[in-house]
Amino acid sequence: MRGGRSRLKLAAMSSIPKPSQEPRPAFGTVLAPTMTLARFQNGAWGRFETVPCAPIQLHPAAHVLHYASTCFEGFKAYRWADGSINVFRMDRHIERMRQSARSLVLPEPDPRQLEEMVRTAIERNRDVVPEAPGALYMRPILFGTTPNIGAAGAPATEADLIVLASPVWDYFAGGMKPLRIYVEDINARTASQTGKVKTGGNYAAALGPTLEARRRYNVDQVLFCPGGSVQETGASNFLLLREGRVLTRSLDLTFLHGVTRDSVLTLAREEGYQVEERVFDVAEMLEWVRNGEAALSGTAAVLAGVGAFIHHGEEHRVGSGEVGPHTRKLRERLVSIQRGESRDTHGWITRI
Repeated sequence: MRGGRSRLKLAAMSSIPKPSQEPRPAFGTVLAPTMTLARFQNGAWGRFETVPCAPIQLHPAAHVLHYASTCFEGFKAYRWADGSINVFRMDRHIERMRQSARSLVLPEPDPRQLEEMVRTAIERNRDVVPEAPGALYMRPILFGTTPNIGAAGAPATEADLIVLASPVWDYFAGGMKPLRIYVEDINARTASQTGKVKTGGNYAAALGPTLEARRRYNVDQVLFCPGGSVQETGASNFLLLREGRVLTRSLDLTFLHGVTRDSVLTLAREEGYQVEERVFDVAEMLEWVRNGEAALSGTAAVLAGVGAFIHHGEEHRVGSGEVGPHTRKLRERLVSIQRGESRDTHGWITRI
């Protein structure tokens, strides 16, 4: 966001579609009119400002453009039936962004300032928060702006922090459909030391293999299982479910520590499921799904059921091939808390 002094080009944004309009815009393609912005310069964060959501100017030598010094977060604010706006697990997402910044040696956001930036962005865009089953998707993004193309071995000393908001609608507007997943049992999704960092480079690294798998096998996602060890997909954590049991990969540095994953596992334990977090391989997964379930977890869909795996060119049906009852049950339990339909006993909800 530099060019001499950094400045915003106050370009007009298209108006937010009204709730009655169909079809709904694709997830993330509509931005709310206002965003918040703070700059790190001279060793300190300046006061944030509230500005129109508009194109930005960025110096062509900016650190982020050459050395990928950037991280982001994604979470939702919900309009409850009483008209209040409530954010799900904002504190956890803020802490994860600070951890990502530390891993990438970026200026670490102040948690109080970032929370205030999120709150302000929601308040200023309160009128465009959809009613359930929609939400206001919040996207803080942090990136290095130091103008130095010779800084491959040095961290960014200047950075910008922006909080965007995007009205989104029902992820499963056409009903929950089982996903087809390609099993990649050789390559990893990302470098092991940055696996738990929410940075754009990880998603870019997974894009090529995902598009190739879609072209060849008509799948929705790729499940990365480096060396045969089940890990995660390009954009979601992965779980196996069956009566009384949930199995997922134990946390380590190689994959993202999902907030939705943590929430689902917490609720599963409360519902009486035995939750196992451990390493397991593709062979065990394929044996499990003969009469069990598999699901992807993430902010957008919460839980999305898997109907089939493609492994070495062979299709393996998951259970009945449809979204299973345990996936539906745990998704509905979590969504009911997010929408204020069930009591929050974990302190996950922040009212704006």
